[in-house]
Amino acid sequence: MKNMTKLQCVLSTNQNYAGLVLRMIAGIIFVAHGAQKLFGSFGGYGLEGTGQWMASIGLEPGFLMALAAGSAEFFGGLALILGLLTRPAALVLAVTMVVAIVTVHLPNGLFMSNNGYEFGLALLGMSVALVFNGAGKIPLDSLINNKLSQS
Repeated sequence: MKNMTKLQCVLSTNQNYAGLVLRMIAGIIFVAHGAQKLFGSFGGYGLEGTGQWMASIGLEPGFLMALAAGSAEFFGGLALILGLLTRPAALVLAVTMVVAIVTVHLPNGLFMSNNGYEFGLALLGMSVALVFNGAGKIPLDSLINNKLSQS
C-alpha cells in the first residue's frame, strides 16, 4: 500500500464474501429507511413529517435534519449496494447511526421493544466493519481502483 494514492487506499477492499454480504444487507436496510424519510415510502412520513418529528425532539431545523439523515441513509445505502465509495459512505452512515443512537434511542435502553438502540447499534457495527474492511467482492470501487492503477 505504500505506493498507492490516498484515493486508491480509500477504494481498496478485502476481496471477500463477508464484505459483499454485509454491504448488501446494510445497503438495503439503509435505502429503505432513507426512502421512508425522504419520500414517505414503506409507511414513512416523508421529509415534512420526519422534519416535524425531528424538530419536536430538538433536532433543529427539523426539515434540514430530515433531509440530511434521509439522504445519508438513502444515498449511502445505494453506495453500499453498488460498492461505490464504500468506505466514505459507510463512515457517513456510522456517524448517522451515532447521532440516532445518542439523540433518540439511548435513553430507552438497549431493546427495540422499548425503542432502544439495539438496531441502531447493529447498523453502526455493520457500517464500521465496512469502513475497515471495504466493500468485499464485486464492488465498483475495484473497477475504479484498477483504472487508477493502470494510469
